Amino acid sequence: MMMAFGMFVFALGTAPYQELQRQTAWRHEGQGRVGKRPARQFLGPGDDTITLTGTLLPHFTGGQQNLDQLRTMADEGAAWPLIEGNGSFYGLYVIESLNENKSHQMRDGSAQRIGFTLSLQRVDDGRADLLGSLTGALARAATGILA
Repeated sequence: MMMAFGMFVFALGTAPYQELQRQTAWRHEGQGRVGKRPARQFLGPGDDTITLTGTLLPHFTGGQQNLDQLRTMADEGAAWPLIEGNGSFYGLYVIESLNENKSHQMRDGSAQRIGFTLSLQRVDDGRADLLGSLTGALARAATGILA
């Protein structure tokens, strides 16, 4: 397991990512002053964005269904815990965007190569009201199995 995002596990068989990029910001608001640089006041943490990029090869790794599962999680609008395979806890994140590109199509139009970029945005850990529900995730999984 590379990483777990809620009930979704990033691994070779699902959606392995090749690169993890994290950008963290802090807010320092400026107050203009005459003849001097602005005075700065620290307001606290800003955005914390994690971007995962990878390439799926459906014959060897996960495929379109895994990206569709992430889209379903994003449609819920819930926050999920993000935990790296080594046990590092990043916090609660929501899916901000998911981009994909397909290439090397077969005769039936299915892609042999699917590139993806997943952008996750951190929310305050105390926001339990945003936390995704396990029952909702299990219901979505059952729906996918029955479909």
